[in-house]
Amino acid sequence: MSAKEDAKGRRPGKGKAKWIRILLGVGYWVQGFRCFPWMAVNFFLKDSVKVDSSTLQILQNSVNLPMVGKPIYGVVSDAVYISGQHRVPYIAIGAFLQAMSWLTIVILSQSNISVVTLSLYLLLSNLGASVAEVANDAIVAEMGKSENSQSASSGELQSFVWMASSVGGVLGNLLGGAAIDRFSPQSMFIFFGLLLVLQFLITISVPERSLNLPKSPSNVGIRKQLSELSAALQKPEIAYSIAWFAASYAIIPALTGTMFFYQTQYLKIDAAVLGISKVFGQVVTLLWGIIYNRSLKSVQPRKLIETIQATMAVFMISDVLFIKEIYRQMGVPDSIYIVVFSGVLEVLFFFKILPFSILIAQLCPRGCEGSLMAFVMSAVALAFIVSGYLGVALASYLGVTGNDFSGLPLGLLIQAVCTFLPLFSSSWIPDQKSKTRTE
Repeated sequence: MSAKEDAKGRRPGKGKAKWIRILLGVGYWVQGFRCFPWMAVNFFLKDSVKVDSSTLQILQNSVNLPMVGKPIYGVVSDAVYISGQHRVPYIAIGAFLQAMSWLTIVILSQSNISVVTLSLYLLLSNLGASVAEVANDAIVAEMGKSENSQSASSGELQSFVWMASSVGGVLGNLLGGAAIDRFSPQSMFIFFGLLLVLQFLITISVPERSLNLPKSPSNVGIRKQLSELSAALQKPEIAYSIAWFAASYAIIPALTGTMFFYQTQYLKIDAAVLGISKVFGQVVTLLWGIIYNRSLKSVQPRKLIETIQATMAVFMISDVLFIKEIYRQMGVPDSIYIVVFSGVLEVLFFFKILPFSILIAQLCPRGCEGSLMAFVMSAVALAFIVSGYLGVALASYLGVTGNDFSGLPLGLLIQAVCTFLPLFSSSWIPDQKSKTRTE
């Protein structure tokens, strides 16, 4: 028997890689494409439901609360098997919950749907997205620790799913920007709901055994899994890294809702321009994944993350100049600035996730990949929610409303200062890329 064959005479390489890339490629692509219906949600709330900027931002952040529960979903995914499988069924459940939510919103929005009702179904949709993301992230983490998967351990699988998500984001924003002026939000919700039905059908057609995932005991139980997660979080290099990473987001008061109203209400920027701005950002994200995979994998994660954090602050200072109309005086049209600079700033927040997720995958003890990666993304989700609420509080304190933006430059300056602060404690992140993994 060939050395490349397993005990049953199978060649694990190509077949396994094919099914993994199909499953993860579709999953992360749909995850990136979620911006398509959410663009419609923002305009539906502003134009049809008539919410103000603060209410919009509160809703945007509140419906992300299911993301905070990711450690629970990760523990369940690690410990509870469904028909002998513990990854694929959860991806299918997540796709089903999302499809049901969006299609129900379509039905209810034919009449006067309340903000509360809409919020509940958006919460359910994000619950489904969270469950699917946890299972997908766990597969990536497991393959990253697989001894016979050199491409995964070197970060190529992480880069692949990063690029799949980016491609989905590019298409979602491009189509969303074009569709928002041509179709009703309900039509966009139907399209995305049917896309989720397709993902569900593809997922249930992939047998988990074909993925050849690293074996783990199926009877460890939730209590045992929680114990292993707790032990992992007690390791200083893991605990300090996650704490710093989450704090680096939470400390920044986000002003996304305010900027959305400033661009659409005050500057009268067309929805298509906002769509192109997001497309530009997603293209930059895609390029970031390619560049990282080809040239930056050998760079220490801490150095990369510090550079990204500082760049974010610089872009926020640039926004102050934009609000002060400095760029307009230099001959730069508002639409060009929004497409280029605003598009890049929006995705810069997520650039840190790629090197950080690879670092955590290396440090993650075997057997709790799903729960630990879920905990990381939960901490990030909670940090974004805190950031959003801080932004609402800051806008309220400065008197910024949907019609009065006089205090916005000061708010953006405070935002930039807060972005610089985590750099003073970045030593919490290990400065060695290659640490011995805990078995």
